[in-house]
Amino acid sequence: MQTSDARMLRGAAIPTSVVGVAAVLIGLLAAGAKGALAAALASVVVIAFFSISALVVSWAARYSAQTMMLAALASYMVKILAVMVLVTTMDGVSIWDTKVFGWTVIGLALLWIAAEFRVVLQRRPYIDEPENVLDRSP
Repeated sequence: MQTSDARMLRGAAIPTSVVGVAAVLIGLLAAGAKGALAAALASVVVIAFFSISALVVSWAARYSAQTMMLAALASYMVKILAVMVLVTTMDGVSIWDTKVFGWTVIGLALLWIAAEFRVVLQRRPYIDEPENVLDRSP
């Protein structure tokens, strides 16, 4: 994994994990043990969902841009199908609070995206200014 990819993953995973722990405590206070379990499962789902993309795309980037794009699209499709299967199979389960699960997923997903955005804005890109290029015209 390249350092920029690792920085992006750390920059999003750490805040999401911290807020995930807070969500478990909030879920415990709001809905008891079922709420805590729902928030914990939602935290795992969100962190796994976004981390898999980062790892797969980072791996594919070593080969080519086309492979990277194919890997990103394929991993996204597999993850969406996996989440759909998870939500469908857990529809009638009463072991956790579904509202806490849903709100935790939404909140952590938005946090992950915002954290990635923050990491991208903090990068210092290389800018090639045309004024600094030597004029080699005759």
